[in-house]
Amino acid sequence: MAAAMGQQWVLVEMVQAFYEAPAYHLILEGILILWIIRLLFSKTYKLQERSDLTPKEKEELIEEWQPEPLVPPVPRDHPALNYSVVSGPPTHKIIVNGKECINFASFNFLGLLDNERVKNAAHASLKKYGVGTCGPRGFYGTFDVHLELEDRLAKFMRAEEAIIYSYGFATIASAIPAYSKRGDLVFVDEAACFAIQKGLQASRSNIKLFKHNDMADLERLLKEQEIEDQKNPRKARVIRRFIVVEGLYRNTGDICPLPELIKLKYKYKVRIFLEESLSFGVLGERGRGVTEHFGINIDDIDLISADMENSLASIGGFCCGRTFVIDHQRLSGQGYCFSASLPPLLAAAAIEALNIMEENPDVFQVLREKCKRVHKALQRISGLKVVGVSFSPAIHLQLEESQGSREIDIKLLKRIVDYCMNNGIALTQACYLEKEEKYLPPPSIRVVVTVEQTEQELDRAASLIREAAQSVLN
Repeated sequence: MAAAMGQQWVLVEMVQAFYEAPAYHLILEGILILWIIRLLFSKTYKLQERSDLTPKEKEELIEEWQPEPLVPPVPRDHPALNYSVVSGPPTHKIIVNGKECINFASFNFLGLLDNERVKNAAHASLKKYGVGTCGPRGFYGTFDVHLELEDRLAKFMRAEEAIIYSYGFATIASAIPAYSKRGDLVFVDEAACFAIQKGLQASRSNIKLFKHNDMADLERLLKEQEIEDQKNPRKARVIRRFIVVEGLYRNTGDICPLPELIKLKYKYKVRIFLEESLSFGVLGERGRGVTEHFGINIDDIDLISADMENSLASIGGFCCGRTFVIDHQRLSGQGYCFSASLPPLLAAAAIEALNIMEENPDVFQVLREKCKRVHKALQRISGLKVVGVSFSPAIHLQLEESQGSREIDIKLLKRIVDYCMNNGIALTQACYLEKEEKYLPPPSIRVVVTVEQTEQELDRAASLIREAAQSVLN
């Protein structure tokens, strides 16, 4: 009896609550109930009428079907499948396919690759630490020699702090997405190297390309963004903005107009990331790069990145800047957090290379003079044009006029490279991932100048390239 009265009382309360509920609440509940009823009784899809195939028709379709190839077909004469084999160290003299040549291909700008002091430092480290580290920096992969190298790089660059990576390509490719995220804006030179492009892709930021070294075009984009920001100030406050450039451009040999970039940085309140893999150890009175070349305070640059695989003749790369900026990479730089750390012997080699650079500041002036000598000697070669500034150690030679297709142009330049190789001068063609490059540079021959090359060898190389061009192009 008591249970029945309790149920009746609950029913009365429900009816009372129904009458007291707001009208919009009742309407919403009614709509939901009707929608649920519709979903329960409606078909989720309609069966399409079709006629079943006969066994014979099925067999015919199976025989006609051809699966798509896993990868696109590549011709057997593709340069990537027909590489040259080097025997011994790629120093001043290099043995390529069994033939000794003068090396104008390797980025051994300061000639430290076969330096006895560097090799002895690496050998002593090998005896002390072993070959590798078998762990990233955060998991027993940090050795005292790593910390010493970071400290030395920071002092050399006159920055607060530096961080090292075990792979040069991954340095800038990890640094960019550590700071720039989805929704942020990156203004980047269209001639930026592939490592920068991969970093931008990983960041998933909004990318705006400006014409190569065209500051007017960059300012146009910055002004357009400024107008866009005024329409939605709240959104603009949370968007970070970056300019990404190279000191010396790998693909063109040009130098960035850093003083103008600094003016735009402060005018439009953007951050600057500077990739200095080619300019570090090359430009400036003491090889500190493009900032020293232009006399600009390093604090005006938010982040500097560079390889240790060129002037330092080691492996890996580094970033330097303010302490709070660099420390962020120790938590967010993918190449730092997830890759095994730099082998100690290579860190020791880089430290010794830095010692040599600091003890011999005259070497940078010697390198620049040799670059200018080659640059001048390569002028006015019939059919070829020199690309890049006169003090760049990586000079590009492009065809004055295309022969109709990129494939034909590449083959012509390959014949010039082979001609020089057969006569004792080792050159190389600039190679690109053609389907992935945002701005594909024209085919070119790359001539690399180092301090080890004598004036006679520089003149001989220029003369031989001229002779090869006349033989192949005329």
